[in-house]
Amino acid sequence: MSEKARPVPEGVHTLTPHIVCAGAAEAIEFYKKAFGATEIMRMPGPDGKLMHASVRIGDSMLMLVDEMPQWGALGPKARNGTSVTIHVAAPNVDEVFARAVAAGATVKMPVADMFWGDRYGVVVDPFGHEWSIATHIRDMTPDEILAAGREAMQKGCPEA
Repeated sequence: MSEKARPVPEGVHTLTPHIVCAGAAEAIEFYKKAFGATEIMRMPGPDGKLMHASVRIGDSMLMLVDEMPQWGALGPKARNGTSVTIHVAAPNVDEVFARAVAAGATVKMPVADMFWGDRYGVVVDPFGHEWSIATHIRDMTPDEILAAGREAMQKGCPEA
């Protein structure tokens, strides 16, 4: 008799992104190069498309599948864009950002020091997913962030 299964398995957080990619196997290789992902598993279907795969980036899991239009599973490019940004907290945003761009991501927002206390930038991966990358550089209270945000917006930019 086995032990009772854990409702949230060890190593899995309560919230885990699960994305659809046109070319999930290629996406796994990109995430390895861009974000240092470690492949956990992949489950190909009879046609070779990935029915499920998972990688670990830092201490977090990312699940992904190939596009399967017959099941309504479409990636951002098939939908003409994404409404989701995956956020990566990194010890060195500039290093991770540069590695992602070198691996094939395009710059959506260059890295800059932001009013909320992070050094922050955004890239788009070759599969259409947006990734914000940040290093926290300054502790601020919620009131300080609101005041800095108002000041930054009056200047017409989100930077500090």
